[in-house]
Amino acid sequence: MLYHLFDYLEELFKIPGSGLWKFLSFRAGIAIILSLVISMLFGKRIIRSLTNRQIGESVRDLGLAGEKQKQGTPTMGGLIIILAILVPCLLLADLTNVYVLLMLFTTMWLGTIGFTDDYIKVFKKDKGGLKGRFKVLGQVVLGVVIAVVMLHNDQITVRMSLKEAQEFGYEIIRIIPGLEIGEPLAYVKSTLTNLPFFKGNIFEYASLLGFMGDNAESFVYLVFIPIIVFIVTSVSNGANLTDGLDGLATGVSAIVAASLVVLAYVSSNTQIADYLNILYLPNTSELVIFGACLLGACIGFLWYNSHPAQVFMGDTGSLTLGGVIAVMAILLRKELLIPLLCGIFLIESFSVVIQVSWFKYTKKKYGEGRRVFLMSPIHHHYQKKGMHESKIVIRFWIVQILLAVLTIITLKIR
Repeated sequence: MLYHLFDYLEELFKIPGSGLWKFLSFRAGIAIILSLVISMLFGKRIIRSLTNRQIGESVRDLGLAGEKQKQGTPTMGGLIIILAILVPCLLLADLTNVYVLLMLFTTMWLGTIGFTDDYIKVFKKDKGGLKGRFKVLGQVVLGVVIAVVMLHNDQITVRMSLKEAQEFGYEIIRIIPGLEIGEPLAYVKSTLTNLPFFKGNIFEYASLLGFMGDNAESFVYLVFIPIIVFIVTSVSNGANLTDGLDGLATGVSAIVAASLVVLAYVSSNTQIADYLNILYLPNTSELVIFGACLLGACIGFLWYNSHPAQVFMGDTGSLTLGGVIAVMAILLRKELLIPLLCGIFLIESFSVVIQVSWFKYTKKKYGEGRRVFLMSPIHHHYQKKGMHESKIVIRFWIVQILLAVLTIITLKIR
């Protein structure tokens, strides 16, 4: 809103200083500060309100150190994160940008699903919460919406040479005449994405349907939509599983958000994108603003969520964080970096899969279920080994920082 207001004021009245709002770095900085302030100031009031309404966490007896002290801690604190994302984004981002609209939709959609789950747990006293199939259905719907919009919206394009676009038969949305020594460029609709570690650094989903010959591009949705749905569902659930210790999911999400801000900036800057030999994505600069809002919201929430936590985010927060991270990576055509970028989420998810699979296998074979870890997700394994909760969280943060740095480095590794 402020973005459009100051743009109007500069154009109409030439008010001094209004031009600042056109600068991406200025708006991103304001977005981080504003989301921090909102989460810290309004967070205290929301926590007080949750406490007064006795919206507290019900803790199962798992034999873990410190779990009894968590009993009754306010949950549904994800509302703080959502508020701190939405308000600055609505004020500072270009609300006509399709990427921003998709991120706002993702935040509200998954926030609603997570809130419903927490509401059933807290107010209906049903520890199971929202049925798993409804959660998954909501994530699938989101994935389908994102994939379909990416396939059909004319604002979502990739820039390449006109010659290459014509050679591969891409739908051309816009042509940019070349300079004296440059060749014409084209903005095209495609399912191209960045492929790390390979020289070409580009992967086309239609290549998975190579056996269909010239018809592959027409039926690319057959592989593109399921892959997007899988990514959204996996990362969202991975963040949910990671939210088991004070500050763990929040801190990891903040580190991932910072990485996504960098990825959004380099992908939306034509000179940097050309230098790094990655896809230049027109109109994605506004994702820097959304990423800044996400980063500020996570750091601000950490003020109350660090050990000992004054509030838990609940599914309201964890599902939302995982979903927006997945969707933002997809929109930036960096989804193939997710196993590295979201490495902690992946490790947590795999630890559960390994534990459950091995238990079922050994029970069927030996008549007695056996475990690989003392408890899963893996952060509970270290708790069982006697490691303090804060040390586990900080070490996981350190690992995530290393993974984030490696993710950025892959932009140049071939």
